[in-house]
Amino acid sequence: MTGTTVTFKAKGVHFTEKGAVKVREFLESQGADISSAGLRVGVRGGGCSGFQYNLAFDDEHDGDAIFEDQGLRILVDAQSLPYVDGSEIDYVDSLQGAGFQVNNPNVVAACGCGSSFRVEDEEQVSAV
Repeated sequence: MTGTTVTFKAKGVHFTEKGAVKVREFLESQGADISSAGLRVGVRGGGCSGFQYNLAFDDEHDGDAIFEDQGLRILVDAQSLPYVDGSEIDYVDSLQGAGFQVNNPNVVAACGCGSSFRVEDEEQVSAV
């Protein structure tokens, strides 16, 4: 029996200028080592549209895809990468509140509040 090798060329995940400023501010206020710490971007099952974003400040773990942008690190676990690849992390401050926003080109549907989403080939990617 022969195996099949599947390769995945990631487009990456990057920050807007404002997103990078806010991540840097937080990491510096926590005394974090910017050479190993960063913003972890992941997804988990849930919400009315199927998936929810999971953002956290964290250190690198084995198996992470690591993207560097504007001197900062974006950490993505292997299972989440197909869902968030190509995304842009922004920081918005509006009447509805302030926080990070993921602008994700893979999303085909999202709930009204914007906290959950669905991707086109959901059934072809393993559940998170």
